[in-house]
Amino acid sequence: MSSNSTRHRRSVSTRAYTKNKTLPLLDVGGYFAPALDTLYDRFSGRILGVVEDTENGHKRYAEHDKLPCPVVSVARSPLKDPEDFLVGQSVVFSTEALMRDQGDILNGRHALVIGFGKLGSSIARLLHAKAVRVTVYDIDPVRRAQALSQGFTVARDREAALMGAGLVLCATGAVSLRGEDFSALRNGAYVATVTSSEEELDLDGLPDIYTGTPTGDHVTRYRTTGHYFYLLNDGNAVNFLHGASVGPFIHLVQAEILAGIRMLTQGDLDPGMHEADATDRSTIAATWLNYFNR
Repeated sequence: MSSNSTRHRRSVSTRAYTKNKTLPLLDVGGYFAPALDTLYDRFSGRILGVVEDTENGHKRYAEHDKLPCPVVSVARSPLKDPEDFLVGQSVVFSTEALMRDQGDILNGRHALVIGFGKLGSSIARLLHAKAVRVTVYDIDPVRRAQALSQGFTVARDREAALMGAGLVLCATGAVSLRGEDFSALRNGAYVATVTSSEEELDLDGLPDIYTGTPTGDHVTRYRTTGHYFYLLNDGNAVNFLHGASVGPFIHLVQAEILAGIRMLTQGDLDPGMHEADATDRSTIAATWLNYFNR
């Protein structure tokens, strides 16, 4: 049977399954956001709305001129705080593990954390606990003030901060390092991210004079005459290399996602951004504690 015939059968099967059925869209990163108007028109009356899990996705939907349907976001829920802390912990763990494979350690290094949101702030605190000198850079003055109040050095000059850091951790969900920034890195600096290379790093803009050479599992050395730096996990989320498990705390977030689906199925939400009710969050937390904190 030809591949075209197979695709046609799958298409017919999908249409038959979804015909006259309503459904929510579950998103992790705002990937439906650019096509949401088209999807809503194409499946008119059948898309109940979207439940979004991440801060990046929350921003993408919030920037939409006029949402055609309700979007329930769990990205800024207090029930995500334990997950964010544990993800930050796994980022630091994986970064240190890869550095140790190269014969380097975190202790005594100067680190630059770009982005002081939930993940970035968690990473900064955990690095500090490991005797790492931490500088923070964030484009948001409110977050810079928060970082300063927590005792971190806050970079006034981004390029100078890059030049002084032996470790750069990117946690913005946007482009943290542009192509021209790589040449400003300190010799031998390590670069790691918490999202993906496409979001955090402009690797396509890296000057052609740099040559990448693997120096170990998941470590690439980029080198040119007189300068080199190390990129961990090809610029993708470094914590995924070691499982990135957050244990039973993930159930708190998953339960709120289910609560978001229930909100959509009730059909009384207007188009726009929404979040779970505080009562629902308290019920979720109490149920979770009753089971996991016996």
